Amino acid sequence: MVRVNRLLCAAVLVAALPLVGCGPLPGQGESEGKPVKLGFSAWPGWFPWQVAQEKGFFKRNGLDVDLRWYDNYTDSLTALTNGDIDANSQTLNDTLSSVTDGARETIVLVNDNSTGNDQIIARPGINKIADLKGKKVAAEEGTVDHYLLMLALRKAGLGPKDVQFQPMATDAAADALNQGKVDAVGVFAPFTTTALQLEGSKAIATSKDFPGAIPDHLVVTGAFLNKRPDDVQSLVKTWFDTVDWIEANRQEANRIMAKRAGVSESEYSSYEAGTTIFSLEQNVQAFRTGTNAVSLPFQARSLSQFLFDNRLAPMKPALNGLFEPRFILALRD
Repeated sequence: MVRVNRLLCAAVLVAALPLVGCGPLPGQGESEGKPVKLGFSAWPGWFPWQVAQEKGFFKRNGLDVDLRWYDNYTDSLTALTNGDIDANSQTLNDTLSSVTDGARETIVLVNDNSTGNDQIIARPGINKIADLKGKKVAAEEGTVDHYLLMLALRKAGLGPKDVQFQPMATDAAADALNQGKVDAVGVFAPFTTTALQLEGSKAIATSKDFPGAIPDHLVVTGAFLNKRPDDVQSLVKTWFDTVDWIEANRQEANRIMAKRAGVSESEYSSYEAGTTIFSLEQNVQAFRTGTNAVSLPFQARSLSQFLFDNRLAPMKPALNGLFEPRFILALRD
């Protein structure tokens, strides 16, 4: 999970990068003198924001941040769409949904890619995705875990109609598996820990099987980007400063993040391999237009098709202005 931000526009950067524009934005350099309202919720790739707050990295970069924790991830999406917060950590999938509904949101940083912490977990007796045919499978509709389920079904030669899909909030889905109400669930860490409490349950597919399919980002509103680009820059710099500190102080960092996650330190440590924090160079590569899983524009097109095919969006969202790599590029220079 890494984010970089700087006000210079690099003309040297690939024409393939979908830049919003290289000139100064209206109101560039302005600061409203108000705290930056930054939202985040339960995902291993976003807990570093808690470290940033507790270790003072926001203040070191001249930021006054109102860091807002959301027990319900969907509430954070709504808050950003409504302008109740300036920035939020959220998935590409959910950002596309908001944009389709008319929200002005821009991705300025790739925090991470899920590399195992999104999972399809099944009850005992179900050993592979093909065994889900005719079974009840729960996931939060339209989210990345729903998307992961569709990818896994397709790989196994099945389709959406081959399972009894049960739309359910992620925490409720994990509980439902434990209670024997469903046969399998699509959930993300730390809710994977809850789902795996059912004796004999196991993951039969994970995001590790689909590299690049589930990227996570720092997303800002159009108004915040236009009026306070210096603060966007500082947020991105804070992110990288925090990630560097975590690498050098892993034990203390895990203690902070585990507490925020509500799990033990050993449980939190088990999540590390399932979330790959992106370096600055990985960010640069991700923002480029391409034809494989590394490219965010490529993933955006795939996710747009998923949303449209599953009637979760009335149309495919316009991607113009969705990605803004100039902050990343500025830190790279």
